[in-house]
Amino acid sequence: MTPLRVRAKWRPSLGMIVVAVLLAVAALPLAGLFFFRLYENQLVRQTEAELIAQASVLAAAYADAVERQDPPPAVSPTPVASLAPEERFHPIEPALDLTGDDVLGPRPAAVPATAAVDPALQAIGSQVYAIARRAQDQTLAGVRVLDFNGTILAGAEEVGLSLAEVPEVAGALAGQYHAALRVRRSQHEPPPLYSMSRGTGVRVFVALPIIAHTPEGDRVAGVIYASRTPNNIFRHLYGERRKVALAGGVILAVILIIAFVFSRTITRPIHQLVRQTRELGTRALDEGPAEAPHYGTREIALLSQSFHDMAQRLSDRSRYITTFAAHVSHELKSPLTGIQGAAELLHDDLEGEEAMGAGPMDTEQRRRFLGNILADTRRLTALVQRLRDLAQADNAVRGGRTSLSAVWPELAAQFPRLALTTGGEDAAVAMSAENVMILFSHLADNAGRHGATALDIAVATRDWAVVVTVTDNGHGISAANRDRVFDAFFTTRRDSGGTGMGLHIVQSLLRSHGGDIRLGDAPEGGGAVFEVTLPRV
Repeated sequence: MTPLRVRAKWRPSLGMIVVAVLLAVAALPLAGLFFFRLYENQLVRQTEAELIAQASVLAAAYADAVERQDPPPAVSPTPVASLAPEERFHPIEPALDLTGDDVLGPRPAAVPATAAVDPALQAIGSQVYAIARRAQDQTLAGVRVLDFNGTILAGAEEVGLSLAEVPEVAGALAGQYHAALRVRRSQHEPPPLYSMSRGTGVRVFVALPIIAHTPEGDRVAGVIYASRTPNNIFRHLYGERRKVALAGGVILAVILIIAFVFSRTITRPIHQLVRQTRELGTRALDEGPAEAPHYGTREIALLSQSFHDMAQRLSDRSRYITTFAAHVSHELKSPLTGIQGAAELLHDDLEGEEAMGAGPMDTEQRRRFLGNILADTRRLTALVQRLRDLAQADNAVRGGRTSLSAVWPELAAQFPRLALTTGGEDAAVAMSAENVMILFSHLADNAGRHGATALDIAVATRDWAVVVTVTDNGHGISAANRDRVFDAFFTTRRDSGGTGMGLHIVQSLLRSHGGDIRLGDAPEGGGAVFEVTLPRV
């Protein structure tokens, strides 16, 4: 049968996968730069909130000055909705969304005004703008103070022109707060890296109506129109460069630690296991596997242990087969040599050839040589049968359930010359009835062939096993032979047809089921004691 082989195709190594994972982890912060709209949006809303706060202070100063004028200056004739008495506080929340709102074009240029400016409002607007101008060095905000018609009262070079057509200003003139994102005008091109940021070329504009309380009701007295460029995310990160560098260093250190852990716990043990499999393929099986110095993770440790157990079993099996083959060849060689020698002598006699000057064989000599051939043939037959029994014991079908109390009557009937006595408790073992019978039949046959007339069986149970003590009253086992009784082909009855395989078959059958057998201390009256451990159901 052709052995299965892994199909040859390109596969990534574990090291490549680990490196890819680590690079992906390292790239996450860099990839996050392309998905920082949320952070940029926060900067935009922060700018809007600051402009709202600054415009609210300026609008309050403007409204207070208008309300103190006597006579009051002109205001919008259109009333605005007044707040209920219980709605004392009405904060304005920033609502611009860089990811969802359209970025409008640059702010339209101011156009000539269509209405005259009230001198009183002109004076108030100049005073309020002076406050904004002095704070501009800190706030960085551009401010325009407009009257209720949208005409610029104060604000750089556009004084006297009108912004009433600008959408956000038009909304504020109607009494509602409005804000907009517009393309920023700049005399300098931004750095190439800034092109990754949508917020780089954007400027925030807010238009806050100035509401004055008059005897006729609340009226729009003007508009505070403020603007500022939000803080750029790259400039912000540069300002936090030490923290960013520290975070990058920590990420790099974590990556190196992860790489070291992967190498120590996965890559290195697997390479060692691969090396050992190759070494095992080039060395003799009976040399056994080398121990792995490092196992890594629990799963790899289990894999390595399973590999070593398998290699050890193969090594033990190889040594067993080598030794067994040597014993088999030796055991088979003796009777085959005897058969060959006797057959050659008989052949020579039939051909009329005299052996070494002797005369022709008489009938008694021929009968003796034929007897030798038959005896050696019977021994060969017994050896072959024992080898077949050993093969079945080594590869016995595991499992089953057998009550020992049901085995003893059959055993007594099979060996009527042995007085069988049983004692102890009944127990069920995890073996088939056939295998249990084979096991104790060999022990009984071995006892009978060594002069035993009685066999005593005692059963005891343990947590996981059943221990059966078998005691006979035979000739016993000498101290010199106690360590060899379970060796294959070891026998003290070779002349009487013993093969030395019975106890070895018993041991192989038990071990294939997870049990074992050992030789106990000899009783005072003579005989032998075997302690059999069987798997318990």
